Amino acid sequence: MTQQPTTAPIPWTTIGMVVAWYGSNIGVLLLNKYLLTNYGFKYPIFLTLCHMTACTLFSYIAIALMKVVPLQTVKSKVQFAKISGLSVVFCFSVVCGNVSLRYLPVSFNQAIGATTPFFTAVFAFFIIKKREAWLTYTTLIPVVTGVIIASGGEPSFHLFGFIMCITATAARAFKSVLQEILLSSEGERLNSMNLLLYMAPIAVTCLLPATLIMEENVVGITIDLARKDVKLIWCWGMPKGQLLWLSRF
Repeated sequence: MTQQPTTAPIPWTTIGMVVAWYGSNIGVLLLNKYLLTNYGFKYPIFLTLCHMTACTLFSYIAIALMKVVPLQTVKSKVQFAKISGLSVVFCFSVVCGNVSLRYLPVSFNQAIGATTPFFTAVFAFFIIKKREAWLTYTTLIPVVTGVIIASGGEPSFHLFGFIMCITATAARAFKSVLQEILLSSEGERLNSMNLLLYMAPIAVTCLLPATLIMEENVVGITIDLARKDVKLIWCWGMPKGQLLWLSRF
């Protein structure tokens, strides 16, 4: 009697996370673009602060209350300092990305963001001397070339927005390399959700004074706008930001 070949189980969890990432990424980009450009809400730092506050709340609920993953504790001041450094870079990249959405179309913003692997490879080579296969470097050439061509022919090109988007992309790549350096040992390594749990509140503490200094009276303006248009509350109330960061991490 011949044995029937067993079929591999469908990885529904992985498929679900990929779908969640795509859906939340598109939702965050379009809603942020609507708020910062179409709606005229010109406060990208405060918008990022709202996202990070939501991430703090929902990651705590997911880990501490729902037990989605086991809670990992920070074991030393050195480890906390490393997480804080990562959080600052992460926070900077998100703010720059939100600023760029004020000036660039979403499609062009995402085209620039596609160069993240290029910056990651460059930082990995110069910082940790990590060499990729030549085929990897070769495949990055069309991506970078495409962005250069698109930049020259983009009718809505804005220099400051372009600089902010490139900065956000480079900072995102730098964070990935920095994360590999700082949290490389087994004793310090955190899973993605626990890392977000600790990084999000640190980002909030960085963004709060920056918001108060650089975007004066933003809370009062936001409340006034929300009273005039209830759609603004829905844009903030939807759990889009936290779903994106949880699925991305």
